[in-house]
Amino acid sequence: MSQTTVSEAPRVTEGPRVGDRIAAAQNRRRFGRSALRPLLMLGGILIVIVGSAYYWLTGGRYVSVDDAYVKAAKQVISTDVSGIVLDVPVREGQHVKKGDVLLRLDPKAFKIALAGATANRDGLLSTLDAEKLDYQRMLQEVKVKEAQVDADQANFDRYANLVKSGGVTRQEYDDARFRLMANRRQLDSMKTRAAVALTKLGGDPNVDSRTQSDYLQAVARVDELQRQLDHSVIYAPFSGVVTQVESVQPGMYLAAATAAFGLVSDERIWVEANPKETELTHVKLGDKVHVTVDTYPGRVWNGEVESIAPVSGSEFSVLPAQNTSGNWVKVVQRIPVRIKVDRKPGDPVLRSGMSVIAEIDTGHKRSWRDLF
Repeated sequence: MSQTTVSEAPRVTEGPRVGDRIAAAQNRRRFGRSALRPLLMLGGILIVIVGSAYYWLTGGRYVSVDDAYVKAAKQVISTDVSGIVLDVPVREGQHVKKGDVLLRLDPKAFKIALAGATANRDGLLSTLDAEKLDYQRMLQEVKVKEAQVDADQANFDRYANLVKSGGVTRQEYDDARFRLMANRRQLDSMKTRAAVALTKLGGDPNVDSRTQSDYLQAVARVDELQRQLDHSVIYAPFSGVVTQVESVQPGMYLAAATAAFGLVSDERIWVEANPKETELTHVKLGDKVHVTVDTYPGRVWNGEVESIAPVSGSEFSVLPAQNTSGNWVKVVQRIPVRIKVDRKPGDPVLRSGMSVIAEIDTGHKRSWRDLF
């Protein structure tokens, strides 16, 4: 019994002290939490306010456009003359330089036509020179005929006086009169032919035959056929990569203005972005741009805004929007923006049509004054 009393006595004495300490600690924790709660609430509100203010102050400077694509100068290779394909010295995907031969047509038909036109031009020059000499001949014949008419006129006048006195017969008088009339008509005809010849010479008997309209037409024909011969060979208008070459094979007939294959430039490359019209408020020419291409994650190209289209993209559509009726839905338009990309040696290849994200730095900064 004494051991039981001794063991229970400390518990009865120390129990209330431990309980008091526990209760005091719990009260302190409750007080601390109640005091910290307003501070946390105020701190959270303050963080939201500061974050919102920072976002608002820095907002509007950067415009991110994901509706953007790599563009490159491209051309459909064709010619304005028709002929048989003789040779295609390039292959699919080959890089060519400006001036390289891309395609040749058989030149035989063009050379034959050119030779005929050249001969006609040279022959026409000789003909025109002969017409000038022929005009001089006509003038001499007119002078001879004029002398003959003068002689006939003198004979007729003499016969007219003699016929009254019986010096000549009436028949001789009539023969002289008819001969004078016939020669006069021949003289008029010869003068008319000479006038026609002079008209063909442009009114100038000493005109240079190379300035005559007929000769100039012949020269133009030769030049046209020479142009066709020159265009039977197609040269690269700029350096780039050829594509769809297999659609043209030697021996096939290629009609004028028919697409042969394509050439895509590897130098004239840019990015075409289509931001919303509401995002162009502060965008201007020369703004710096960061360009990332989906094909090359983590790679960034620098660039700048080169041009901003004067119209929206829908203005050139086949069926532009018509908002003249009462039933219409306002749609935010997109304005094409051309971005010049700064490419350096060793950069990955940019291909036309690649998807791009362009971030335009407008440099615009808001201030607290804008709030008031």
